Amino acid sequence: MSTFLHVLKIIVIVIAILFGVTFTVYIFNLDMKLTAAIEPWLLKHYDKIDRDQHL
Repeated sequence: MSTFLHVLKIIVIVIAILFGVTFTVYIFNLDMKLTAAIEPWLLKHYDKIDRDQHL
C-alpha cells in the first residue's frame, strides 16, 4: 500500500508541474513569442524551395 501511495504522489507531482508549465506558456503567450522569433529563419528556408507556378 505504501508503494502505491508513493507512486500516486509522484504522478500527482508530475501532473502539477506539467500543468504549471503549460499554464505559464498560456498566460505569457510564449508559444507565439517563440514562433515570432523563429519566423525569419522559417521564411528564409521556405523562400529557397522551388515551386511549380504553372496553372
